[in-house]
Amino acid sequence: MRALAALLVAACAAHAAPPEPTLSPSRTTPHEAAADDPAPWFTADSVFSQGGLAFGTTDPAAEVTLDGDAVPVSEDGRFVLGFGRDHGERSTLRIALPDGTAEERVLTIAPREWLLLDEITGVPDSKVNPYKPEDLERIRIGTEKKNAARASSVPSAFWQSGFDWPATGRITSHFGSYRTYNGVPKNPHSGVDVARPLSMKSPMDFVGTPVRAPADGVITLAEPDMFFEGGLVLIDHGQNLESALMHMSRIDVRAGDRVSQGDVLGGAGMTGRATGPHVHWSVKWHGTLVDPELLVGPMQ
Repeated sequence: MRALAALLVAACAAHAAPPEPTLSPSRTTPHEAAADDPAPWFTADSVFSQGGLAFGTTDPAAEVTLDGDAVPVSEDGRFVLGFGRDHGERSTLRIALPDGTAEERVLTIAPREWLLLDEITGVPDSKVNPYKPEDLERIRIGTEKKNAARASSVPSAFWQSGFDWPATGRITSHFGSYRTYNGVPKNPHSGVDVARPLSMKSPMDFVGTPVRAPADGVITLAEPDMFFEGGLVLIDHGQNLESALMHMSRIDVRAGDRVSQGDVLGGAGMTGRATGPHVHWSVKWHGTLVDPELLVGPMQ
């Protein structure tokens, strides 16, 4: 009983720290600002915590930097900031306006606890510790394709559409949780996993379930057979904000396609490094992983 109680406490602690995850750029929800209030630059949908995204508006000609790094601004003055899983307690935002004035704010980034542990077993050893020359070559080629797809981003803020779940079902793994494969420690989980709903009798019934675009954007990569990801689709939501959908059984889009939120990208599957049918959804901002659940809130 003590072990069970400890697991329950860990599960609650892992998701108790961040702001209530009911946020989307297309919705209006109450927002309690951090101690150094960044309003009115940011919308009520902004989440100033580890794994969060903040959505801002300024003069279209303004220069925006976060901790000294340039942040793209769209033609209508919109910009987005991201805070990684292990982000520190502070970030400095600077906005320089065309009239020569500038303002800085220190953003307080709320910490989170990452106590959940995903112990994944039954994965072929070649998928956990690849060593075969042909597998290493596939990984190298796949990495080149992903790097090429991410080499540039559209300046438009397609993320204005808001975000929705790419599929519905049971959440089997959360962003940021510690992971082991066959007992071997690996990187924390990069996104959120959605598996079959309880209404389905067999896990295999989930294979082929439509996987939809979580937000507007442009397809930058559509590969059916990546080594780790299996069927992989990358969507550029603008300004270096990207969604990745993995382990798909089929892909119905091509690189260059313009998609709207809800468009079908393909079908759920268990390709790549997966032990059962599910949809893996991860979100990156300028290469930094953030928490998709903070964009969409609880599963309906």
